[in-house]
Amino acid sequence: MQPAYIDTYYSRTADTTETYPQATGRIEADVCIVGGGLAGLTAALKLVRSGRKVVLLEAQRVAWGASGRNGGFVSAGYATGLAAIERRVGPDQARELFRFSMEGVEIVRGNIGEFGIQDAHPVPGIVKALRYDSRGALQAARERQQREFGLQLRYLPREEVGELFVSPKYHEAVLDEGAFHFHPLNYGRALTREATRQGASIHEHSPVVSADLDGVRKVVRTKHAEISAEHVVFATGGYTGGVLPALKRAFLPIATYVLLTEQAPDLVQSAIRTRAAILDDRRAGDYYRLVDDGNRILWGGRITTRTTDPGDIATLLRREMVTTYPQLSGLKVELAWSGLMSYARHLMPQIGQWKPGVWYCTAFGGHGMNTTAIGGTVIAEGITGESDRYRLFAPFDLAWNGGIFGRAAVQLTYWSYQAADAARELRSR
Repeated sequence: MQPAYIDTYYSRTADTTETYPQATGRIEADVCIVGGGLAGLTAALKLVRSGRKVVLLEAQRVAWGASGRNGGFVSAGYATGLAAIERRVGPDQARELFRFSMEGVEIVRGNIGEFGIQDAHPVPGIVKALRYDSRGALQAARERQQREFGLQLRYLPREEVGELFVSPKYHEAVLDEGAFHFHPLNYGRALTREATRQGASIHEHSPVVSADLDGVRKVVRTKHAEISAEHVVFATGGYTGGVLPALKRAFLPIATYVLLTEQAPDLVQSAIRTRAAILDDRRAGDYYRLVDDGNRILWGGRITTRTTDPGDIATLLRREMVTTYPQLSGLKVELAWSGLMSYARHLMPQIGQWKPGVWYCTAFGGHGMNTTAIGGTVIAEGITGESDRYRLFAPFDLAWNGGIFGRAAVQLTYWSYQAADAARELRSR
C-alpha cells in the first residue's frame, strides 16, 4: 500500500491522485536517481529528454518531503547572502552562482508554461520586508542587485508597505516583481507525470537499502529490486538515510513549521491587501501568503534542530501571526504541519560528483524552489557532458556537519539571531 502524504494544504488541494509502483526485479538503467523531490525530478526530466534511460527511486511519495510542503516561494538567491558567498569564492564566482539562482527561477517558470501546469497556480510578486529602518542600506542593496543582475525590484517605503500589509511591524520593503509563489506539490507531481510520459521509470515506496558504488556499473538495491546503472544521483533532503555516509554526515536536518487559517476573506483582507507573498529579513523569520483566492493565509516560520513535532505548532505560529497583525486575533487555525529541510553548515546547496559516476544534489533548505531546479539541471548536464557548470559549487562540498555539536551550534546561533533581531526591532520603535 502506498504511504500517504501528510495532511497539509497542498495534499488537500492536490489536483491528481496517480501513484507509481514499487521497484521490483532486476532493472538496467543509464542513471539511477535516489530521491523524488524537486531536484531529483528536475534531473530525471532533463536526462530522459536527452535520451538517457532513467530510474528514480522515492522512499515515500514523489515530492513527499520539503519539496511538497514548503511555503511555495520561488525567487532568486540562496539561504545565505551574496556577501557571504563572495567571502568564500570571490566576487566573480559569486555573481555566476547568483545568476544560477536566477536561472532556477526561470526553469520553474518555463516548466509551468511549457507543460501547462495550471494547477501550480503561480502568483507574481514576493516582498522582502524589514522590521527596522535600514537607513538606506535596503535601497542600496536593491540598486546593486538591479544594476548587476537586472532583477525587477521596487523599493517600498513605510507608507506603501503599510497600505499592503496593515501591521505596525514593518518599516520598509522591496518587491521582487519577477519572483512568484505557487503550489509546489502540484508542480512536483506534474514534473513526475511529464518525466514518466517521456520514458522515465518512477518508483514510489522504494527506499534504498544498500548500494555498491565502486564499480563501473553501480548497483542500488531496494527491498524488492536491484538497479544497475552507470550513474547514481543522490538527490535526497532532510529525510536522507545512511546509504551514502558522506552525505548523511554533511547535512543538518532542520525543521520548519507552517499553518493554514480558516476561510475568512474579510478578516484576512483587513491585514493583507495584496496577492504578493511576504517574508521578513530576520534569520528564520516569518513567510506567508494568501491562498484560495485570498480567503486564507498560509503562514510559515521558526526553525529548530528538533526532528519530532512539538505538540503546539499551531499555537506557536499563530502567536507570531497575531503579534504581527493584532486584528487577526479572532482568526482560527485550521491546520498546521512541519517538515525537515537539509542544511549544510555553509548554507549553500551541495551539488557535485563524489566519485566517478556518483553524484550528489542536496542541502536546499531555506531557498529550495529555485535551487533544486538549477541543481537538478547542472547535475544532468554533467552526466550527459553538456556542461561542467556543477563545478562552480565545488567550494561548497560535503563538509562535515559537526554531528550533535553542529546541531547544538545551529540551535544556539538561531536563538542568538532571534535575540539580536528582537533588540534591533525594539530600537526602531
